[in-house]
Amino acid sequence: MGKVWSLRGRLTAVILVPLLLVAALVGIWQLKNARQTATDVFDKSLLAAALAVANDVAISGGDALSPRTGDILSDTSGGRVFYHVYAPDGVIVAGYATPPVGIPPPNEEASAPNYFEATYLGRPVHGVRLQNRTQIDGFTGVFTTTVWQEASVRAAFVRDLLLRSLLAIAGLILAVAIIVWFGVRLGLRPLIDLETAIASRNSDELSPIQRPVPDEVGGIVATLNRLFGQVTRSMAAQSEFISNAAHQLKNPIAGVLSLAEAVKASPDWDASQRRSADLLEAARETANLSQKLLFLERAKAISPEAVMQSVDMDEAFRAWQDELSRTSEAGPSVTFQSTAYLGSMNGDETMIHEALRNLVDNALRHGGPELTEVHVSADRGPREMVIAVSDNGVGLTTEQILEARERFRPVAATSGSGLGVSIAEAVAYAHNGTLEFLPRDRGLKVQLRLSLGDS
Repeated sequence: MGKVWSLRGRLTAVILVPLLLVAALVGIWQLKNARQTATDVFDKSLLAAALAVANDVAISGGDALSPRTGDILSDTSGGRVFYHVYAPDGVIVAGYATPPVGIPPPNEEASAPNYFEATYLGRPVHGVRLQNRTQIDGFTGVFTTTVWQEASVRAAFVRDLLLRSLLAIAGLILAVAIIVWFGVRLGLRPLIDLETAIASRNSDELSPIQRPVPDEVGGIVATLNRLFGQVTRSMAAQSEFISNAAHQLKNPIAGVLSLAEAVKASPDWDASQRRSADLLEAARETANLSQKLLFLERAKAISPEAVMQSVDMDEAFRAWQDELSRTSEAGPSVTFQSTAYLGSMNGDETMIHEALRNLVDNALRHGGPELTEVHVSADRGPREMVIAVSDNGVGLTTEQILEARERFRPVAATSGSGLGVSIAEAVAYAHNGTLEFLPRDRGLKVQLRLSLGDS
């Protein structure tokens, strides 16, 4: 299994990764902006220098530049500026004799400044060419003033401007990272307190967590409290079940032991045979009770995988009919009837069979002397499968129905384990259904309703 990041690390990454992405985009934008700013600043500086040179040359006839113009040329935007001025006939009037290589040829009577990139003494330069009509020493025409500066000066300006911006962004990100790291630690303190509260719980202490928690973990705490409640109820039910089971099995086991001793102490063969028959019957009752206890526990713990198995209800119903149906002149008959097509459903066939067996057994056991018929029917609805067991016996009162739903409590003190209804209810619950008792004028109808699920 891969490494799981801490919550603090995840939150820090969630905050810082987008921030770094934004910082990268800002850095790219700042680089373009720095280049544009350098272009604007240096072009304006070069144009100012060109205008100053052209003005001084026109005034002095090319003999000298004013101190102010000299200062501009010596330190324009942090670097030295070179220049020269040509007369209309191509004769140099002032400036450096060696011009840059690659300057575009001048346009006659061009009035707008012409910015260019060229090479001067083997180094790249940026410059501007300015043409204006003037008169120097009585000679009138278009004079060309060219001013240039090494490109490295402009590049250094861009680097410095970008570096300052990146340092500011990096400082901001570092500050945010520190704040987030320690801020998340402070913010997670309630979770550490919650962890302590959970760690203090054990099998003897499953009380709900009552301490205040942040809204973001309120759902987790509510879920834990529900889980604690479910575990508490489950443990209480399990403890009650074990206590009841031990109490119910105590008497049958004691009876089996007593009968076994009686068989051993039988004075003759006939007495031994009679007592052996009683012992066998007691052993069967004990085995039946034990089996029902196991079925009840299995019904309460039906796995989701078992409930999701597809069951052919037509085939299953025929198998149950073959096993449980009977017709007898001396006793009640058990008949089966189903709709033309039951189809399939998702469920645990074994446990549905056991629930039906217990309902039929209860009807035969508690129907009374007037019972003549037990009828089992099955019908498929839009969302549920309904299996009904009806009889024409004495029926049950409301109080007796409540007794029948309690474990280990046979109705009206009749024989039996008192677990049949509990098993059927557990099977219904596991299939998202219900068990309904419907008293009638004569007899009782019990309906086992099972959800069809995604059949």
